[in-house]
Amino acid sequence: MKAWNALRPIVLLFAQSPYRRRMLLGSLLAAITVCAGMSLLGLSGWFLTASYVAGLSTATAVVFDVFAPGAGVRFFSMLRTGARYSERVVTHDATLRVLAALRVQLFSRLAAADTALALRQRPARLLHRLTADIDALDAVYLRLLTPAVSLLVSAALTALALTIFLNWQSGLLVGAMVLAGGLACVAWCVRHGFMTSLRRSFAGEQLRAAVIDAVGAQTELVMAGGLQRQMARIAAAERQQYAADIRLNRLEANVAIAMAMVGHLATAAALLCAAWLAQRGEIGAPIAALATLLLLAALEPLTHIRRGAIEASRTLLAARRIAPLLEDVPTTAPENSAPAAGLAVDMQAVSIQHPGSPAPVLQHFDLQVADGEWLVLAGPSGAGKSSLMALIGGDLAPSAGQVLRLPCASLPQRTELFQAIVADNLRLGRPDASDDELWAALQTAGLAEVIRALPQQLNTPLGSQGAGLSGGESRRLALARLLLHPGPLALLDEPTEGLDRQTANQVMTAIAQWHAARSRSGSASHHGAIVMASHLQREARHADRIVWIDPLQGRLEQARQGTAAFDALLQRLRPG
Repeated sequence: MKAWNALRPIVLLFAQSPYRRRMLLGSLLAAITVCAGMSLLGLSGWFLTASYVAGLSTATAVVFDVFAPGAGVRFFSMLRTGARYSERVVTHDATLRVLAALRVQLFSRLAAADTALALRQRPARLLHRLTADIDALDAVYLRLLTPAVSLLVSAALTALALTIFLNWQSGLLVGAMVLAGGLACVAWCVRHGFMTSLRRSFAGEQLRAAVIDAVGAQTELVMAGGLQRQMARIAAAERQQYAADIRLNRLEANVAIAMAMVGHLATAAALLCAAWLAQRGEIGAPIAALATLLLLAALEPLTHIRRGAIEASRTLLAARRIAPLLEDVPTTAPENSAPAAGLAVDMQAVSIQHPGSPAPVLQHFDLQVADGEWLVLAGPSGAGKSSLMALIGGDLAPSAGQVLRLPCASLPQRTELFQAIVADNLRLGRPDASDDELWAALQTAGLAEVIRALPQQLNTPLGSQGAGLSGGESRRLALARLLLHPGPLALLDEPTEGLDRQTANQVMTAIAQWHAARSRSGSASHHGAIVMASHLQREARHADRIVWIDPLQGRLEQARQGTAAFDALLQRLRPG
């Protein structure tokens, strides 16, 4: 019962989605397909048998009407074909739309401050939730709900047809055999396959995580001599997944045998009832053929539900993982989260403590950033610069205190570019930017001449992570995207780390010119502020203020441009 309770939020999501009418239409078309198939086989059996019986006598052969049954056969054949095609299109379209909305909803939850940083340490788990677990939920509607509706309809139609053509006892017996046998096979499959699906899912997740770690850290693994151990972990996870696949395939074969036996027993029961009534003279041979062949089509939903029964365990496991996240989707930030006039960031009595950490990184500190100010966060490695930047950007929730800030854009230390054209990568900063505005941002970032030299200029496609540009060019393209963003607060995390001196100077000069231009031409309410995390003198010397984070004392030391204290803090940084 607990397993099915986990599935309830997913079923409610399907039922309450904007596409529920389309989903109901798909289930209706599936039921029409089954009914048309049953009518087609039943009428065909009756037609062939009645034609044979009528041909035994010249008198009956002359008066026998072949046109009406023939037209009925063609009608039900075309109806079944059209309904089957329409059902496939409608059900798959509705499922894909619902899963797309579910993936966005889940991503919004995983991007919340309380889970984003934790999942950043386990990217394979995040990928598994957004791909494999979401994909597993397609069985809820396609292979469980829709075939179950078809099974109920076919069982009811079988019972009704046999009651009309034979007697109510035969209809009740055979209809109950079809329904109870199918549900029993599904329940047996779910019960015996859940643990196997659990092991396969865990093995698949371990395999994916191990492969991602091996690809992403192959240089470090080679240098540390751990590549062979990592490959052994991959092989072990693959063996576990293979063993689980073998057991699931055996289970599916056993379920197929069980469902075939249910079908054979139900067909045999219908045949025996029809033969008994035919022997007593209550029905003729055409009706007996109709009752027998009708049942063959009634068992079609069992074939479709078999795969759903195999995947039910995997679906329940995915629902257990996803359902708690869907029950508590975070709301957007309140409208009054902006700081007081004249401030870009206002932190009051803030403490930062990571989950599982015995001590806070920083506690009970205040920090204000004026609108139009350029502030640099500095300090030794591990002092908490990145945590403070994540706190300002909203990627990390404070353990105590309040953080108020203006809307912001971020340039992380790792450049994030996508496999798309240059213009599309830039318009992530401002989707409505014109080509002239794109070129202006590239000019400010010192990249305009490079892009003009490309074969298709702004329409030049880039590979994953900006493949096709050098590291410095990718960095400046990300900077140009930041320059386009209308947010009044910019967050820069070591913007020139890893760049050569010339490129780094170009990047810092572009940032300084952009900041000066924004300060001069800012709106009546905002002039634009910069918060930068840095440990290099070439970055910090442009700032209006340096805030030095002292992890040992747990305090912030501040100095403004033009003072001896500012020069003293600057000397603590690496020259770069």
